[in-house]
Formats: sequence, structure tokens, C-alpha cells
Amino acid sequence: MNRVIESSAAAAGAEGLPVAWSAFVEAFDGRLAEMLADDDLIPARLIESIRYSALAPGKRLRPFVLVRCCEAAGGRPEAAWVPAAAVECVHAFSLIHDDLPAMDDDDLRRGRPTNHRQFDEATAILAGDGLLAWAFKILAAAPLEPGCVVRLVAELADATGPAGMIGGQMLDIQHQNTPPNLDVVRRIHELKTARLFESCAKMGAICADAPPAVEDALARYGRRLGLAFQIADDLLDETGATAEIGKRTRKDRVAGKQTYPSCIGDGPSRIEARRLADSAVQALDGFGPEADDLRELARRIPMRRS
Repeated sequence: MNRVIESSAAAAGAEGLPVAWSAFVEAFDGRLAEMLADDDLIPARLIESIRYSALAPGKRLRPFVLVRCCEAAGGRPEAAWVPAAAVECVHAFSLIHDDLPAMDDDDLRRGRPTNHRQFDEATAILAGDGLLAWAFKILAAAPLEPGCVVRLVAELADATGPAGMIGGQMLDIQHQNTPPNLDVVRRIHELKTARLFESCAKMGAICADAPPAVEDALARYGRRLGLAFQIADDLLDETGATAEIGKRTRKDRVAGKQTYPSCIGDGPSRIEARRLADSAVQALDGFGPEADDLRELARRIPMRRS
């Protein structure tokens, strides 16, 4: 498994990224399944619901960024493995709760029924809660120096909490059906999406025990990548096909959401996504070929179709 992860530098580049990414996802999913194994102490319906969402086929983009940033900072990729799993648990928690009737009220996620549709609303809430708790249980047990673990826990908690992803979700709900406001959209994107990408990049640097300048550069990369990713996501909701992206489309417009396309239109939104992606690549100017996967990932984000 570690051999697969360590092969990224050789596979980097426009042709190599899909191969490296696919190998990473296969290895990562196997390890995540082990971490979220059945436990006699957990009610059977709850663990089934947790695994249904956390192990659903997905891009594993955030763990990929975390591990690759660790490599780019000169660290051993295996040092980032457990933190990457913790981040994916947080992401799965956020998807379950985002899809709830009280939030985005979605019925399709990753090409299959959302958690509350597959089970029920109460079970979905508890599964999300369980994943959030499990993320920090996993992270606290990471085989790293205690000081490193403390920093990782603090970083992920900050990115997830009321000053991060959860706060962004609050703003997203609060500003539904209000006049388009680009400043509001940017703030929502910064908190709800970019903050966790930034955190993944920083956590990778922390796993590598990188100096502050390296951590800061990777954090800039992660933040800009996250902003570009969210604009591309807004565009997919406007122009994508449900069969391709695995979730219902045009829902943002129906719900009166604040998005880049609703503020400035599709064309200017694509230009801004490309600008942010280019800026993410520029943040890696001080890195060598070990960051090539990260560069190529940023270049692909504005063109994503799922």
C-alpha cells in the first residue's frame, strides 16, 4: 500500500495523475474500510449507515491533497495516512448533514440515495455525528509525535468548526433567497470549502515537520485550490448532468443559493476558477517535481466534470 502511495513523483504529470490518483483511491479505500470496521459495541444500523456514506465511491480529493502535500514538504507519505482518513471522515459527516431536509434536502449523493433516504433522518444525523467523533478518535491515535498530533487535532477542529466549514454552512443557509452578493459568496466559499482544503495542505506539512515557510506556501495552495474547486462545483450544478456528477443538478438555483454563476454568470465564473487554479500552481513555485501531482490537480480542477 505504501509503495503505491510513494510512487507519485514517478507518475506525475498530465498523463500520470489519473493513474496515481486511481491507485491512491484504491489503497486509501481499503485502509479506510479497516479503520471503520464493524464493532460489536456500535449498533448494527448505525455502523451500516456510517459505512454506507464514508465508503461510498468518491474522489478522495482531500486525503489525496493531504498526502501529496506531505510528500511535497519532504515527508514520508505513510505519516499522513491516518490524518488523511480523519479528514475523509469529516468530509463524509459534512455530506450526510448537508443532504438533510433541514439543510440542502438532497436525495442523491455519489450516484445513490443520500443517507437519510437510504436509512432515515434520525439515523443519518447520528451517523454524521459518529463520523465527526470517529475522525478525532482516529487522529488522536495517529502514530506520530504527540506534539504533531496536538497540532493536527487543533488544525482539523478549527477548519471544521464554527469558524470554518460549519460556519460556512450557516452562511449558506442564512443567505438563501437574498440578492446576489459576490462578497457573500466568497465568504461562504472560504469557510465552507476552501478552509478544509487549506487545512489538508497544512496538515500534510505538519506531518512532514516542515518549516513555517513551506507550511504557508502549501496552505496558500490548498486555499486557492479549494476556492477554484467550489466555483467549478457551482458551475457543475448549473450545467452538469446528474448521471455524470452523481447528484441532483440545478438545485442551487431552485433553492435560491448564493453562487458564482448567480452573481457573475457562467463565463466569468469559469475565468475566475482558472485564475484561482493558476494561482494555486504559482504557490508551488518553490517546490520541485515532488509537487507535480499537486500542480496537475490544480490545472484540472476548472475542467472537472464530476
